[in-house]
Amino acid sequence: MTDYAVVNPATGKTLKTYDTITDDDLTAAVGRAAEAHASWSKGKTVEERAAVIRRVAELHIERKQQLGEIIVREMGKPIQQAVGEVEFAAAIYEYYADNAADLLADEPIELLNGEGSAFIRRSSVGLLLGIMPWNYPYYQVARFAGPNLVIGNTIMLKHAPQCPESAAAMEQIFHDAGVPTDAYINIYATNDQIARVIADPRVQGVSLTGSGRAGAAVAELAGRHLKKVVLELGGSDPFIVLKADDLDAVVEAAVGGRLENTGQACNAAKRFVVLDEYYDDFVAKFTDALTKIEPGDPTSPETTIGPLSSTAAADRLEQQVKQALDSGARLVAGGGREGNFFKTAVLTDITPDNPAYTEEFFGPVAQVYRVGSEEEAIRLANDTPYGLGSYVFTTDQQQALRVADQIEAGMVFINTVGAEGVELPFGGVKASGFGRELGRFGTDEFVNKKLIRVGH
Repeated sequence: MTDYAVVNPATGKTLKTYDTITDDDLTAAVGRAAEAHASWSKGKTVEERAAVIRRVAELHIERKQQLGEIIVREMGKPIQQAVGEVEFAAAIYEYYADNAADLLADEPIELLNGEGSAFIRRSSVGLLLGIMPWNYPYYQVARFAGPNLVIGNTIMLKHAPQCPESAAAMEQIFHDAGVPTDAYINIYATNDQIARVIADPRVQGVSLTGSGRAGAAVAELAGRHLKKVVLELGGSDPFIVLKADDLDAVVEAAVGGRLENTGQACNAAKRFVVLDEYYDDFVAKFTDALTKIEPGDPTSPETTIGPLSSTAAADRLEQQVKQALDSGARLVAGGGREGNFFKTAVLTDITPDNPAYTEEFFGPVAQVYRVGSEEEAIRLANDTPYGLGSYVFTTDQQQALRVADQIEAGMVFINTVGAEGVELPFGGVKASGFGRELGRFGTDEFVNKKLIRVGH
């Protein structure tokens, strides 16, 4: 039985299949990973664990071409971006290796009354389950595994069914770097099997990046069994244009913000909210720039966008565009599909009763909205179930911060795109989930912040 396979989205060919783990083997793996926690967390110092994670970073760099080629096959990411993702993952591991001791250092508390002292000591909680998506196969794992292995937690990792080869390659890296075999275990498990893992009392927490439906199911299970959970569930991020003295630069940023990973990024700019005085020029320039970019062979270093990740992904986007047009939206330019290759497109005239107004479009399709004021821009930006990221472009710094304060999102980027960093927290609000990854906030999700109070 198998749910896991490498199906090249550029060709549609199934290249390799992987057997799903048996129930007995899964039960044994949970036991081994839970038992490994004591020796990994208590048997090694923070510095020793950090040295192992530093080696994980080094091996990612040493193998970056091979790792990049794997995800080109699995989910169609253009090779230059694929290698870049591996490098970013390595930087995450390096960050946690460099900062492990500081991030886990005791935190003193100033006492208001009484004598003595008090402090918070951070320590691991045990075995964690990670459920990862296909769109950033290495980066997503690094956000979860990097801090938690440094802390001393052990990990079972269920990757997306279309990413079994990259999942196996990462497990090999962890073991080659010195992470004990049972402290990081890759599993090819079904959803029913994962439900049993979440219910297992030896599992102390769950982190999932994926769809809202998957997040709701995992959160319900985790809540029923009193497990901490971190969820990152996607978004429909607004890109707000309020004041511009160089509209061409704004358009360039808009194109880049929409097309990263062939438009299949949770925090990509998806809804472009443009003040009336710039709207016509923006639509003309943006449409021209976006539709000049054609999908191409993901193995070529010249390719900017490749195929969508799967036939199912292409089918869904095609249906969303059709439904949007049937409901009154206007296709300004672009569109069309050849196999899993989807051409860039720009949609306008989307009204609140159009299904497209509240949906996340995962692919190279942009929505553009006209607004008459800053207040209207904020209302439209917030009129979404999601709240992951957002982008504000204006030459007025006071306006930028004023708008940022009112945006209902976990992240606001002002006059920049692609500015994520290993030290910056990543996460959202509303239907985009809860919890944070990366930076020091990424180390605080699955730790025991133990109070130690010392009397006189």
